[in-house]
Amino acid sequence: MSVSTSSPEKGIRVVTVDHPPVNALPVKGWYALADAVRGAGEDPGTRCVVLAAAGRGFNAGVDVKEIQQDGRTALLGANRGCFAAFSAVYDCEVPVVAAVQGFCLGGGVGLAGNADAVVASEDAVFGLPELDRGALGAATHLARLVPQHLMRTLYFTSRTVTAAELHRHGSVWRVVPRGELLEAALELAREIAAKDGELLRLAKSALNGIDPVDVRRSYRFEQGFTYEADVSGAGDRVRDTFGAGRAGR
Repeated sequence: MSVSTSSPEKGIRVVTVDHPPVNALPVKGWYALADAVRGAGEDPGTRCVVLAAAGRGFNAGVDVKEIQQDGRTALLGANRGCFAAFSAVYDCEVPVVAAVQGFCLGGGVGLAGNADAVVASEDAVFGLPELDRGALGAATHLARLVPQHLMRTLYFTSRTVTAAELHRHGSVWRVVPRGELLEAALELAREIAAKDGELLRLAKSALNGIDPVDVRRSYRFEQGFTYEADVSGAGDRVRDTFGAGRAGR
């Protein structure tokens, strides 16, 4: 597993996740990602963070196999790790641009939904297959990307929505060929980073302060039902039917 940080241009930090085969992160991976994003934002020289991923897709959520193997300990760890990573993106002191390619599922929606802007490749799809994974959560973040009734339909069906559809809803800034994704994200980051650094940090705090939904409390509320599903046995029952070879599962 690798979470790396680079500085391709002045004022821009790129945090890249690389955890083959599908960037489904174990507990330690979520904490590593949280630390990297938080550290990038705390650097006084940073004015914009780009959150990117290597490989087939942006993020396929949590490592379900780890939860199947380690049980409730891993489930609690995944809950806390996801909360830390999503919060790190949302609370990052500077704007965060998510560069999304391929699949963006489960925890990936949590990351993209908490970002300040999203640039996506033409093959990108977003969704919450949580009901198929024996879990609940991240509806808080999907609701930041799509209208309420579409969010509910996607959640209940575990269907995905394309980057082009999100672009029409206004939640994806640009949709580009996969080979142009990083440059498109850097182009937006470059425009943001050209602003005064102190004002950018004040602007980020101001915008978070006027959000109509407290994303931390909302997501924490959802997580309680994931734990309830585990205690009741429903979570294990669904995870036991987990399909081998499917992204993020």
